[in-house]
Amino acid sequence: MSRRLLLVPTLLAALAWAAGPADAQHRQLGAIDFPNSGSAAAQGPFMEGVLLLHSFEFEDAALAFRSAQEADPDFALAFWGEAMTYNHPLWRQQDKAAALAALDRYAPTPTARAEKAPTEREAAYLATLDILYGKGTKAERDADYMRAMARLSAAYPDDLEARAFHALAILGSTDGERDFATYMRAAAVAQPVFDANPDHPGAVHYIIHSFDDPVHAPLGLAAARAYSGVAPDAGHAQHMTSHIFVALGMWDDVVAANIRARDVQNARNAELGRGPNVCGHYTAWLHYGWLMKGSADDAQRGMDECAQLVRSGEANPGEVSYFVSMRARHVFDTGEWDAARSITADVDHPGYVFVSGYAAAQEGDRTEGSNALATLRAAYPGDDDPRGSIMRLELEALIALDSGDGERAVQLLHEAVAIEESLPFEFGPPASLKPPHELLGEVSLELGENAAALEAFRRALDFTPERTVALRGVVVAAEALGESEAATDARARLERILGSM
Repeated sequence: MSRRLLLVPTLLAALAWAAGPADAQHRQLGAIDFPNSGSAAAQGPFMEGVLLLHSFEFEDAALAFRSAQEADPDFALAFWGEAMTYNHPLWRQQDKAAALAALDRYAPTPTARAEKAPTEREAAYLATLDILYGKGTKAERDADYMRAMARLSAAYPDDLEARAFHALAILGSTDGERDFATYMRAAAVAQPVFDANPDHPGAVHYIIHSFDDPVHAPLGLAAARAYSGVAPDAGHAQHMTSHIFVALGMWDDVVAANIRARDVQNARNAELGRGPNVCGHYTAWLHYGWLMKGSADDAQRGMDECAQLVRSGEANPGEVSYFVSMRARHVFDTGEWDAARSITADVDHPGYVFVSGYAAAQEGDRTEGSNALATLRAAYPGDDDPRGSIMRLELEALIALDSGDGERAVQLLHEAVAIEESLPFEFGPPASLKPPHELLGEVSLELGENAAALEAFRRALDFTPERTVALRGVVVAAEALGESEAATDARARLERILGSM
């Protein structure tokens, strides 16, 4: 197999791209050094594609890689890059057919691709995708791909891109489920890349993913502070910083990060002739930050914009799901039960039913609450869906409490708490629409079991640091127990978040 040893000076190529015509202006997405055999004309779009890929801007990255292919139809890594955009390892998404189609345009078989690749190193990059998109289950392929990236990184120790993508492959080996040991391994691979190149968007991004839980988040704060400036023109980069901020309860930073993310995303949508995203990942996190800060008018406006889109019938399934979660946060985190009747849409979703039934039960409407419970029992008849089981148990507990069976209510909520504690940690706003520790604390307060309530609220804060609903519970329970120091501490934390109370 012959190889042509041509490595274009990538920094000069990137500068030439930046100085090109206005419609090809290089965005501020970070900086990498990725020597390759592509032509000088292909370097600008290729480098932009890799930078976008590191910030999970997959659609734009694919466009950039296709531009690089047009500039150099024999550019092996341009086809590798496009194929990489169809694997979203932390989102549990992979389009194997599209990836293989991209690779096949370079050469129709793994053997043909290996023979055509101009360097051993680029052939090795292509070979990792024969594993990622090869035979076996997705879990098997993810694990084998992680090992392939480890071998590639070891073979080319000076290649920071190989090391960065190895870190991502480690994260992806769990299919989006948090395993602390695995995530620490990923951080250990990504951190030296960040140390060597503080402007590397992949390194800083993967460090944040490794640490975005309440236990490890302090280790990711420096990366979170850096990423926004590294890639100001990537909406996901602006949002990603808030993974650390949510895990630390830094609500001002959560709001600021997601305003930037929303604005960058919507500016790009406008360029593409699309409408603004008012019911999406960034806007849902922004809405949650507003709720935690007590910014009622902002939260209501965000909720109304999302509800209006869903009522129009033009929302896609993802936007409908975000509407359901935003509605839950709005009702549960404000405690305004009548909001469940005003924030409505024609939505067929168990979470929507749960919120309506929960609010009805809180208002003493046992009939609507029982009807909702019947729907949830039909939707989640077994234990296959843990979050669904938590909703079912919580609503059943509220109905039991309303019927005067407090002991049964507490028993059911302990079951819900046990399920919650058995699940891998999920970053961001509460994955369970109503955190079960919180509800256990609230029910315990109502039953006069103040010590149990205080313990439950404190445990809730382990999962959701500085969540204002749980902090209010700590204040009430601690004051009822005469624990003035605990009450004063929680009240001071609330005042820092909300202002004077």
